[in-house]
Amino acid sequence: MRQIPVDTSAASVMVAQPPQPKVKDRRTGERAMDAETGAALSTVDVMFAANGEVEILTVTVPETGVSADLVMGTPVAVTGLITRPWENEFNGQRRHGIAFRAIAVTSLVGSAANQKAA
Repeated sequence: MRQIPVDTSAASVMVAQPPQPKVKDRRTGERAMDAETGAALSTVDVMFAANGEVEILTVTVPETGVSADLVMGTPVAVTGLITRPWENEFNGQRRHGIAFRAIAVTSLVGSAANQKAA
C-alpha cells in the first residue's frame, strides 16, 4: 500500500480532541491493534495549520506513542506522520479517503518549559 510522508516542520499542530481507543468492530467493541507490533491503537484529532489553512485530522497512533497529558488545545509534535489512500465497498456503496498514521503524538508543553529553563 502506498504511503506518503507528511512534513510537519512548518505546521502548527494542537490537540482538537483527546486520544480515544481505536475500535476495529463497532458491533463487538473489539479494539484495533497494530498488525506488525500488536500494540493497541488510539486516534487523536489534531488541528493542523499550515500555509494559511487549517484542517482537523484524525491520526491513528500506537497507544505507546501517545503522551498522557494530551488535552484540547495542547500544542503537539507529530512524529512520523504518513498518509495512506484507502478505498472500500460496503453494501454496494464505494467509499474512499485518506488515512493518517503517526509513530507518536507528544505534548510540546513540557519541552517548551524545559527549553526556557535551560
